[in-house]
Amino acid sequence: MKKPIRINLREATLRRSIRKHLKNLGFQKDSEGQLVPPDLSKDTYRRLHEGQRQTKLQKNLKFVEQISPQLLTKFASGSEVWPEFITPRLEVVESETQQSELFRFASLYWQVPVSNGYGRRMRFLVWDESNNKLVGLIGLTDPVFNLRARDTLIGWDHKDRAKRLIHMMDAFVLGAVPPYNQLLGGKLIACLVRTKEVVKLFREKYGSSRGIISGKRKDPKLVAVTTSSALGRSSIYNRLKLGDQTYFSPIGFTEGFGHFHFPDDLFDDLRKYLQERDDDYWKNHGFGQGPNWRLRAIRQALYHLGMSAAITHHGLRREVFFCNVADNAIDILNGNRKRPKYNSLLTVEEVGILARNRWLAARGVRRPEYREWKHTDLMKAITESIHPPESQGTTRVVRVR
Repeated sequence: MKKPIRINLREATLRRSIRKHLKNLGFQKDSEGQLVPPDLSKDTYRRLHEGQRQTKLQKNLKFVEQISPQLLTKFASGSEVWPEFITPRLEVVESETQQSELFRFASLYWQVPVSNGYGRRMRFLVWDESNNKLVGLIGLTDPVFNLRARDTLIGWDHKDRAKRLIHMMDAFVLGAVPPYNQLLGGKLIACLVRTKEVVKLFREKYGSSRGIISGKRKDPKLVAVTTSSALGRSSIYNRLKLGDQTYFSPIGFTEGFGHFHFPDDLFDDLRKYLQERDDDYWKNHGFGQGPNWRLRAIRQALYHLGMSAAITHHGLRREVFFCNVADNAIDILNGNRKRPKYNSLLTVEEVGILARNRWLAARGVRRPEYREWKHTDLMKAITESIHPPESQGTTRVVRVR
C-alpha cells in the first residue's frame, strides 16, 4: 500500500518541477494548453537555450581544461587570416581521434548547443590551406522522419517518405568559427555541403549500408540536404547563391515542437519516474529506436503525470532550408527518376574561389576589425560563459593556458 503513496508524491513533485521550470523560462500557455514564448526575438531564442547550453558546458568543463592547450593552436588569430587567400579543404572526422576532439571543442562555441546527430553521421573539419587553421564545421546526420515543410515541397506521403528518406541528410551543425565567421565564412561552409567531395564520401561510406531500423540493404545516393536556422530566421542561408547556382532555399518553418526546454536533469527525473512505473519508454533509446526517442519518453511521462503533451510545443519555430545536391533532387525523391544528375556540382576548391571572390575578400575590406581577434579569445568566450551550478554556490574560474 505504500508504493502508490510514494508514486503520488513523486508525481506531484515532478508536476511542480515542470511548471516551475517553464515559468522561470518565461513561457505562458494559450487556450489550447500550448506554450507561448515571451517573444520571438533572437535574444529570446538564445536565452531559452541558455540552460541547455550551460548543461553541456558543465559536462564538458573537464574536457575543455585538459584539451584546450593542445587545440587552441588550431584556431587562427585575425592577423593570420588573409581573406583574399582563404582556400578551404575538407577533412573527414573519425571517432576517437584528435580531429573528433577538435570538432567537439569547436562546437562548444555555438550559442545554441550542437547535437551529436543520430544514425548515419558525417562530420567534417574545414581548414584554410593558406595558414592551416580551422575555418569551421560541417555535421550531417539522418533527417527527422516528419518535417512538414520538406514533405510538402517534395510531395511525399508516408510510404514515399519511408522509402526515399535514405537519399537525404540533415546538417546538424554548419558554420564558421572566429575570426572566419566575421568574414561571412558561414556562407562558405554552407556552400561546401554541395560539392563533389561530399557526394563521393557519402557514397563510399553508405553506398552499400543497411537501414538501422529496417535492417534492409539500401542503395542511398545523396541528392539533398536540409538544415534549419538556430535562431528563427537566418541571414546565413538566405540568398545563398554563387553564380547561377542556389545552394540553400527557404521552404518554410518547423512547427515549434521539441524537447530543448526539458533540461537533462529534469529529463533524467522523468526517465526514472517511467522506470519506477515499469514503463519501457524509460529505456527506449539508442540506435534502432528513431531520433525522437527523447521526445516520446517525455510525452509518455507527461501522460502518466496527467499533464498535456501540448507543452512539448514550445513555439520557437525555425526556418527550414533545402539544398538540391543533385540537379534533379526532387525528381529522385518523389520517385520520378532513379539516377541522380550532378552536372552542376563543383569541387571544394571551385566553391572556395567563388565564395572568396563574392563574400570573404570584400568583407575583409569592409570589416577589418576581424584582425583584432586573438585565438585565445575563443577559450575565453567558452569558459567565461559557464555559470556555476546553483548547488555549488561559488564560481569556478577556468584559466586560459
